[in-house]
Amino acid sequence: MRVRLYQGLHLSVVLAGMAILVSCEESGNTYVPPPPPPVRVAQPLQQPVTLYFELTGNTAPLNAVDIEARVQGYIQSIDYQDGMTVMKGTKLFGIERDTYQAQLDQAKASLASQQASQVGAKQEYDRQLNLSKQQVTTQTAVDSAKATLDEANASILNAQANLDLATINLGYTEVLAPFDGTVTDHLVDIGALVGVSGPTKLASIVQTDPLYAYFNVSETQVLMIKESLAKQGHTFKQTDLPSIPAEIGLQTEQGYPHKGHLDYVSPQLDASTGTLQVRALFDNKDRAMLPGLFVRVRVPVGHNDKALLVRDDAIGTNQLGSYLLVLGKDDVIEQKQVKTGQREGALRVIDSGLDPADWVVTQGIQQAIPGSKVTPEKIEMNPPAAAAGDAKAKTTTQ
Repeated sequence: MRVRLYQGLHLSVVLAGMAILVSCEESGNTYVPPPPPPVRVAQPLQQPVTLYFELTGNTAPLNAVDIEARVQGYIQSIDYQDGMTVMKGTKLFGIERDTYQAQLDQAKASLASQQASQVGAKQEYDRQLNLSKQQVTTQTAVDSAKATLDEANASILNAQANLDLATINLGYTEVLAPFDGTVTDHLVDIGALVGVSGPTKLASIVQTDPLYAYFNVSETQVLMIKESLAKQGHTFKQTDLPSIPAEIGLQTEQGYPHKGHLDYVSPQLDASTGTLQVRALFDNKDRAMLPGLFVRVRVPVGHNDKALLVRDDAIGTNQLGSYLLVLGKDDVIEQKQVKTGQREGALRVIDSGLDPADWVVTQGIQQAIPGSKVTPEKIEMNPPAAAAGDAKAKTTTQ
């Protein structure tokens, strides 16, 4: 009885399901595709942009020399603290002076003796000359007196040279800073004998304000600069370098906060690397930059009055390069290959491949598939919200 009852219930369920299917087919219920996905589109910004070469380089000191002992003697004093910033002429080391002071005194005495001899020789010559006019002396006596006077004059010159040399050597016993800078730790201690077999290195001094930045420009970039100048009717001159600005930024800094100008350009390309060495000069009064640091460099090379800019995060890449998704006819997405330029904050310059009237997909890119239809919302081309408060910040392209 239970088996028959179960079979009867099963048959009833099947018949009820068939009835529902038939009812649905009779009512005309069909599949409705989902609406096109929403995306936001914006036309590229068109505004003036200064074009830059973005390079890498290293900082270097304006001056860096070894401080050496130029005379022999014992170190009597060290007059600075290691790592101290000093002014030009500051005394750094003292070498014993006694010997050189005695040599100076000896040279002064020798000069005084020669000057006395010169006075006597001059008087004798004048006397012989007067006697010759009175014809009471011989010409030989006059010539002899003249020779003695000439010898006395020469002796004075020699004594004066010895005095100057002694004065110089005495001055070398005080080792002075040759320019403003920071002095390294001392390499000798008080009591050490220096200058025995030649100059002895005592320390080094480095001048970091202002500071150099060296970088290399490729052969292609050099030719581009010359071509650009030629179109403007100008030629490159070394005297024009101070008028060409340069900017650098450290690895931990955003943008290029340090401003300077070009200072030197090598007169020839390095054939082994195909590059031209360039140097820029920067103020460094706060000593924020040290010699030898890696820096990002940019130098202006032109100006585009009508540059097209789009959000950098709207640019995609494929095997052909960079591309943008744009709104085509009937709201169908199209893919355009573009050539990108430098970055301006959160925006990037598009050098070619994009028209000012194009509507670029800026948000909802994941749903915007080339060839598919979308529901566009037209907005203005603005940087992402996170960077909107710092639209002027410039970042580099690596």
